[in-house]
Amino acid sequence: MSLRVEPLTPTIGAEIYGADLSEPADIDAIKNALWAHQVVFFRDQPRLEPQAQIAFANHFGPPHFHPAAPHLEGHPEIFVIYADEHSKVANGNGWHTDVSCDEEPPLATMLQMHQVPSSGGDTLFSSMYAAFETLSQPMQQFLSTLTATHGSEHIYRGRYSDRGVDDAGRNYPSASHPVVRTHPQSGRQALYVNPAFTTRIQGLSADESDALLSMLYQHQQRVEFQVRFKWRPNDIALWDNRCTQHLALWDYWPETRSGHRVTIRGERPYYEAGEHTSRRMKLARKQI
Repeated sequence: MSLRVEPLTPTIGAEIYGADLSEPADIDAIKNALWAHQVVFFRDQPRLEPQAQIAFANHFGPPHFHPAAPHLEGHPEIFVIYADEHSKVANGNGWHTDVSCDEEPPLATMLQMHQVPSSGGDTLFSSMYAAFETLSQPMQQFLSTLTATHGSEHIYRGRYSDRGVDDAGRNYPSASHPVVRTHPQSGRQALYVNPAFTTRIQGLSADESDALLSMLYQHQQRVEFQVRFKWRPNDIALWDNRCTQHLALWDYWPETRSGHRVTIRGERPYYEAGEHTSRRMKLARKQI
């Protein structure tokens, strides 16, 4: 299999051509593209059977099981993405990193969209490498000393009741992670706080924590850090949760948007001191 990787922006995102993910043959090339571009997209794919999607994801690691969401019957690895005119919420409708509340948050997520609206329903991805690398050196150093709490009770309790999930008596996870994490493959540093799950920066007063997080969230969402993907039926996106955030727009009501998602379990986030800022980002920082 001969793969062609075409970057979509200078900062984040690439489309990969020449791959059939129902029988992938060059996993190493796909992994390298993912580590380099943070999110990769595959157009014109066959609709994957559940076992085929799970098998592809297993090349990256063992599955991550979502603590709250409904899964496909007989396949607990598959999170069913679904929103229609009767939905109370739509999956991913807000900036976040998948399930950062877990002690070992997801490494990557693979989503194949089966049904898409006639317009809208795009997904935006933002580079947390770029968000970190464009901060001033003093701010980088300060953030690298901090730890934040990531909770999920406020998100998950009752969220999927309209899809038949009864979570009475269920405990939802919470974890502490470094505000800046080191990527195991690239060695680069990425901001690791997000508006959905991060509730507090530890060691700061509530006012200080709120102010700092507000600044970081606004910074993370700058358009020059982003790529926007317009789905077609059976397209696949594969993103690295350790260095990205994403937002799935719910601008298509009352139409339906649905697909199957498989998430790969990651490692406990860590920070390792080192200078990994790219020359391009150093230059970009000077221009801002």
